[in-house]
Amino acid sequence: MKRFPRLLAFTLAAAGSLLAQKAPKLRDIKPGFNLFSKEQDVQMGKEYAAQVEQQMPVVKEESVNAFLRNIGGKLAKSSLAGGYPYTFKVVQDKSINAFALPGGPTFTHTGLITAAENDSQIAAVLAHEISHVALRHGTNQASKAQLIQLPAVLGGAMLGNGGITGTLAQLGIGLGANSVLLKMGRNAERDADLLGTRIMAEAGYNPIEMARFFEKLQAEHGKSGKLQEFFASHPNPENRVKNIQQEILLLPPRAYGSESGNLAQIQSSIKGMPELPKPKPQPGQAGGQGGVQPQGNPSNPQAARPSGNLKEFKSQIVTFGYPENWQLLGDPNGSEVTIASPAGLFPNGGIGYGAMAGLYQSRGRPNIEADTQALIKSFQQRDQNLKPGGQKAFRLASGSSAIATRLQSPSPFQGTNEADILVSVEHPQGLFYLLLIAPEQDLSAAQPVFDQMIDSIRVAR
Repeated sequence: MKRFPRLLAFTLAAAGSLLAQKAPKLRDIKPGFNLFSKEQDVQMGKEYAAQVEQQMPVVKEESVNAFLRNIGGKLAKSSLAGGYPYTFKVVQDKSINAFALPGGPTFTHTGLITAAENDSQIAAVLAHEISHVALRHGTNQASKAQLIQLPAVLGGAMLGNGGITGTLAQLGIGLGANSVLLKMGRNAERDADLLGTRIMAEAGYNPIEMARFFEKLQAEHGKSGKLQEFFASHPNPENRVKNIQQEILLLPPRAYGSESGNLAQIQSSIKGMPELPKPKPQPGQAGGQGGVQPQGNPSNPQAARPSGNLKEFKSQIVTFGYPENWQLLGDPNGSEVTIASPAGLFPNGGIGYGAMAGLYQSRGRPNIEADTQALIKSFQQRDQNLKPGGQKAFRLASGSSAIATRLQSPSPFQGTNEADILVSVEHPQGLFYLLLIAPEQDLSAAQPVFDQMIDSIRVAR
């Protein structure tokens, strides 16, 4: 009997050791494959931030900016934030959104601040955006999308007259439509949620508010046009709220005391601010897309409908017609151009109505079927909501072999999906492609014009 307590103690110790081994641990979240250096992330962010401030009405009210800097500054000090030179500025925009550029410049819409119930909910979105920067999601996506071309240009990217962003523009990488730098996939969103909860906790903000805020946005999704932009650039990962709640259970207990108590006053100041004029790009400067200010109205796709009168696009590789009321955005001899009216473009870089055209270079011997599948996968890397549908092989009027693929993804226009048509055409280097984008509810109006555009394609040999 005297030996029993020792046996019991041994049994309890062994059981405790076993439980400790089986206890769930925080998942290791690290940046992925990247062809950019951290210094190039920072330089890129500075150059793109200057563009943003030329294109968007940045709030100058010091009390509002100081409020946001206070929250962001606490988060940026986290050991998990990557040590980047973060900046935090407010943009006057009623939509609920925020975005961070590679290297740390972060912009928050006034609509997000007025929608929050406490400081911690604003901290939740900032911590999420900081996580995208720390995990280098934007340049990771760009690296995967331009795996072949990037190594050749990045070595001298800082030296050109246009800086690193001017060099990247030649590859079709920028802040424009469907930018790989800003439009994240579901896996990146999930990792930013999880790392963001850890950053919040370190900074003294209750991470449960991240789950509550996203839950609130999900409940309101579809009821307000203010949320269209947020969900377009922040695709909802599966079980988002549940994942955040489970992550919080793994964090060490902390006291959360970073609420300032000033939110109501700041919200009142924002609501009382006069409407700021939208900056107009100067000659030679980039606007929302090549000097064009996005004017997409989520409830009015008809304003962006293509005209049946076509004008000619001509480059070194292809000639085709496009609607005279749409504008060419980008270098005609670059790797990709966008064609749309301002009414078809949205401030987050989304194209609701328009077209994208470019050259996809084959990674082996050109094969139209295999290259088309690889091209579709490259588009899905930019937008993981993109779903391919049926395909049809045909010949253009010029005699070139082509494949038409139906694609679908959420539209920035309310109450509809995008009905996209990807036309891939054989080319000695791989494929010429023309991606035609329209809201599903308006496709019947656009289809005759799209057919004219397809019929007009002539690939140079």
